[in-house]
Amino acid sequence: MKAAFFMRHGGPEVLQYGDVPDPVAGLGELLVDVHAASVNAADWKMRAGSYAPVSRFPYVLGRDFSGFVAALGEGVSDFKVGDPVFAVCDVGQEGAYAEKIAIKAAIVASKPDALSHAECAALALAGLTALVSIEDTLQLARGETILIQGGAGGVAGCAIQLAKHIGARVVTTASAANHAYVRELGADEIIDYRTEDFTHKVSACDAVFDTVGGEVALKSFAVLRSGGRAAFIASGASAPTSPRMDVRAYRPKVGRDRRHLERIIALALSGAVRPPEIRRYPLSDAAAAHAMSEGRHFRGKLVFDMR
Repeated sequence: MKAAFFMRHGGPEVLQYGDVPDPVAGLGELLVDVHAASVNAADWKMRAGSYAPVSRFPYVLGRDFSGFVAALGEGVSDFKVGDPVFAVCDVGQEGAYAEKIAIKAAIVASKPDALSHAECAALALAGLTALVSIEDTLQLARGETILIQGGAGGVAGCAIQLAKHIGARVVTTASAANHAYVRELGADEIIDYRTEDFTHKVSACDAVFDTVGGEVALKSFAVLRSGGRAAFIASGASAPTSPRMDVRAYRPKVGRDRRHLERIIALALSGAVRPPEIRRYPLSDAAAAHAMSEGRHFRGKLVFDMR
């Protein structure tokens, strides 16, 4: 099968496109013909060697995808060959930058006809992360105010819509070029991070959801009310240490299960959360997609069209 992979850590230029062995569905697994896969920040961090170094090559990246069931492993009875499905790979598994992937059936969900493969791939990990962060971790409530950092990104865009669906007031940061986009998503107040210091524009927030990391994450504590809480997904495996004793900091635990994926689909079909803006690439242009993703100056999601 064709896949995008790397043979050593490095910049986008180490990504190659070529043939790798086909996977086989094991016990309790599905083999899926992948039609679309999305690019996530974790992908280029893995490629660059920011995580634990890879020791087996070729290494195929990719954490979420959409496609059709091609074969059933032993013990799988809740799907049939030809079913449209989408999923987020289990923690520790990658491989969606390929024409086929074997994955645990229990964490796969049915793809509805109303959403395209590209839309489901774009919603999968981004929607899952937003859902776990906003609903499960922060437990955002109607009437609260939340600051969402980096509003034009895939995860943050889903989070804005989810927060508005809950009934919260949403403040977000975005460049001027993306103000109309995040306003359409439901943002009540938008701060231009290039010209304004968000700590001077907002205060006494009930919650913060940070998707940016670095100095932005550390400064986010300043805008919380006493007793407020913040969730961080761009600061590593744990939340940054709070300089304040009167607020709580969390690193959402984004597990994998069918229930959360079905919740995302229900929100999308109801119109509460729409798929992010999508920029498409052929898989053979994986290096270009990674360069764009790593630059972080785009909105929505980058998606590979496989077929």
